[in-house]
Amino acid sequence: MSHEDERPEHRLRRELPDEVAASASSEAPVPGERAASGVTGRQRLVQGLWPPRVSRAQLIVAVLLFGLGFGLAVQVASNSNSDSALRGARQEDLVRILDELDDRTQRLEDEKQGLQKQRDELENSSDQAEEARKQTAEKEKQLGILAGTVAAQGPGITMTIDDTKGTVEADMLLDAIQELRAAGAEAIQVNGVRVVANTYLSDSDKSVSVDGNKINAPYRFKVIGKPQDLEPALNIPGGVVQTLEKEQATVTVGRSAKIVVDALRAAKQPDYARSSSR
Repeated sequence: MSHEDERPEHRLRRELPDEVAASASSEAPVPGERAASGVTGRQRLVQGLWPPRVSRAQLIVAVLLFGLGFGLAVQVASNSNSDSALRGARQEDLVRILDELDDRTQRLEDEKQGLQKQRDELENSSDQAEEARKQTAEKEKQLGILAGTVAAQGPGITMTIDDTKGTVEADMLLDAIQELRAAGAEAIQVNGVRVVANTYLSDSDKSVSVDGNKINAPYRFKVIGKPQDLEPALNIPGGVVQTLEKEQATVTVGRSAKIVVDALRAAKQPDYARSSSR
């Protein structure tokens, strides 16, 4: 070896290719690492999501959310059905329904004021005992009318249902009675039978029985109440009159300033109930 080769700069030049080769070999990817780097981000995401790992708490929350969603769906469907019935009604029918609701509200308000007046009379009367006896007698008459043990008269309507086809059934007449009660009917009589709180109707050999009393068409209703409330209640869209007319029955409704309901029910003595007043 010459002295020139032993100089530092010559020795560095001679060793440099070996260092570069060693560095290049150390940076080369390992075969295993090359295979791992071939997995994409989407594949790693799928591997993290499947198979799913669901905890008990997550399952309970999912069930509760499903129940809540189902309840909301049922509520929305129910509201949409009721809204669709009114949406298809004519403007005149909607006005009539609103008037009927206003009348019912006014009737309840009048009843409230009457009760408040009775309370004030009891509180302010100089002879509260005598006033109480008068109100008790008046209340007895009112309860007698409702129980059917006392005849009644007053304004109201008459309704005649002519059923020549024999298609009118007991449930249709019951719907008429319920609609009249909701409209404020205070006394009802059907073909000579007084209708009370526990009245029941049933079909009987192509006719109808009211509390076990067989009645035949035409069915005549005598109803005491406010005519302005009773008649519109029967003629609302999809109400009693339209339902009966679909069954090919003829319905006639008329107002009257004086209706007499004189069919009576025998007063029934309760078997077990006794007055609790002392």
